[in-house]
Amino acid sequence: MKKINIIISSLFLVLITFTNVNSNEKFNSWIIKFKKKAIDEGISEKTVNIVMDNAIFLPKVIEYDRYQPEFYEDTKTYVSKRTSNDKVKKGKKIYKKNKNLINVVDEEFKVEKELLLALMGIETNYGTYLGKMDIISSLATLSYDKRRSEFFTYELITILKLIDQNKINKNILFGSWAGAFGHFQFMPTTISNYAIDYDNNSIIELKKEYDSFASAANYLNKIGWKKNDPCFFRIELKENIPRKFLNTSAKKIINKKKFKFYKKFIKENEKYNISDKVKVAIVTPDSDIVKNNNKLDPAYLVFSNYDKVLKWNRSLRFALAVCTLKNKFSNEL
Repeated sequence: MKKINIIISSLFLVLITFTNVNSNEKFNSWIIKFKKKAIDEGISEKTVNIVMDNAIFLPKVIEYDRYQPEFYEDTKTYVSKRTSNDKVKKGKKIYKKNKNLINVVDEEFKVEKELLLALMGIETNYGTYLGKMDIISSLATLSYDKRRSEFFTYELITILKLIDQNKINKNILFGSWAGAFGHFQFMPTTISNYAIDYDNNSIIELKKEYDSFASAANYLNKIGWKKNDPCFFRIELKENIPRKFLNTSAKKIINKKKFKFYKKFIKENEKYNISDKVKVAIVTPDSDIVKNNNKLDPAYLVFSNYDKVLKWNRSLRFALAVCTLKNKFSNEL
């Protein structure tokens, strides 16, 4: 039996080795084709070769892509992990250290300092975990992979353009497995569209406070965040609400209606200080992932600002966590 186990283990190792070698050969062939595409997009051949010659296939990135906590943890677990009292304490320290900058950014871009601290805290634990993955290799791996190839190819092309234009230093491009970068985890297209050289030193430095806070605030401002408007309210639903009005996916929030319409389905609706004319939607984030869930709990009444956080990260739980942490800061700063 021992000999059989050894033989099986040996065969398994040979299979893994063969698979990896085969994957690397295919990836290298893909790199050659991608280089031509990048040059056709107007990126200099010099930049393409310098940057892409160091790209390697990262199997771990594929694993991370297939398993994300936003899709597997129930809301209570997900939110509580990311909005702890320790997270608030760390945020207060960051605010104290950068108070003048954060207050100026808050005022200039009309985005609450509490929201900026919440996003930074959840994305990178206030800059203490920026990610160590080679962003070029991560994007190349995901571009090569079939699941979301078009999206990540566009992101890879974009980061190459930023490098080619000397807006980003290629030597510091280490971040998340999905290619996000800096204190607020900007994807390349977000950098291209919204990042700011706030300290006017001719380069965008999203691992430094000045550019990162201003860029995050600029992004939120441009996509329509409304300062001091609510994000969500936790509610209790009545059994008579038609299930078609419940949002269980972050892809698109549907059935947005005036609060007056939904009042009849919400217990104790009179305690919410909401105008009947305000458009809202209802989110029940655990319906699709928690076994034996009754589909009505937990439930949240979400507003326009909630949609804006979803543009940052398409996860119902992520948006709830960010807004929850933001609210915790409101009485602390």
